[in-house]
Amino acid sequence: MRAPEQQAALYHEGVLADLPRTWISRLETARFARPVLAPTAQSMRRVALAGVVADTAIMSTGAAVRLSSSGLGCPDWPRCSAADIAASRNAGQTLLNTWIEFGNRLLNFPLVVITVIVFIAAWRFRPQGTRRRDLVWLAAIQPTGVIAQAAIGGIVVLTKLNPAAVSVHFLVSASIVAAAVVLHVRCTEGTDPPRTVVRRDLYLLSAALVAVTGVMLAAGTVVTGTGPLAGHADTPRYKLPLEGVTQLHADIGWLIAGLSVALVLGLRMSGAPPRVMRAGWVMIGALGLQGVIGYVQYFTHLPAGLVWVHVTGSVLVWIAVLRLFLLMRYRGPLTRPSPQPVQVAPYRQPETLDR
Repeated sequence: MRAPEQQAALYHEGVLADLPRTWISRLETARFARPVLAPTAQSMRRVALAGVVADTAIMSTGAAVRLSSSGLGCPDWPRCSAADIAASRNAGQTLLNTWIEFGNRLLNFPLVVITVIVFIAAWRFRPQGTRRRDLVWLAAIQPTGVIAQAAIGGIVVLTKLNPAAVSVHFLVSASIVAAAVVLHVRCTEGTDPPRTVVRRDLYLLSAALVAVTGVMLAAGTVVTGTGPLAGHADTPRYKLPLEGVTQLHADIGWLIAGLSVALVLGLRMSGAPPRVMRAGWVMIGALGLQGVIGYVQYFTHLPAGLVWVHVTGSVLVWIAVLRLFLLMRYRGPLTRPSPQPVQVAPYRQPETLDR
């Protein structure tokens, strides 16, 4: 143990002041921390993809809570119940319902960790030697959104699964997923003003498809909040005819199908770039599968498991539509050659020995 005088001397010499920087330097060289603290373009893209997967997974598990009638498995917030912090048997709930709801709450902790890692990686990412503010802001939405979702989730529980609160909860989650998808695409692009790589009318059609898909997600929450799988037998519902809102949801689906087919055909006939076409075919496939599942679940009287697949599929469709839209414009390469001339060391004639 050094004396206080020695520590003060070391501080003035800059040793103690540089310790945090030294720790960061050591972490940067550590293999496990390098993708986060010193991310390359490839590792940044992988970290951003982890954010997309994590945000999608929490939406899927949240849907499972509601569709398994476990929405009030933990009837209090932030505690599971007035008497217990963790899952326990509550009046009117099975222990399975309680653990499903409590387990979904616990998943928020690894989700926070992942979103914070995404933010740190975006903060440390310097493809041209400088920090990308656009990426930092997109990454910041994710941990901030998770915290906001925890508060909204508390409102959902305390209002006994009010359908409007549940709808807001789902749509905010969809917005967080959208930010994660944008980050995943933007971290491979430059900072030039965006220019479209397809015809202008097709780009606008894709923007309309994004908007209509957002409306479809909102309509889906109304259908679920009206039907028998609203979270619990005693929860309030939208006072709307189930058949009517289901038909509206289906009509929006058909509109999306028409727009997507027209869009992909237009891209094909106009010679769109290969990566745009691949994204278009992925979107068509996701929409087709989603439509089949939607009609099967309707004619089989809404089995909970199939409805859960349908809700998860809607998130995947949302991602596919967003990704296609984002790939239709280009912001330049991620890195460019330095405009400064390269300093070359002068050639030095080797000395020769006198013979």
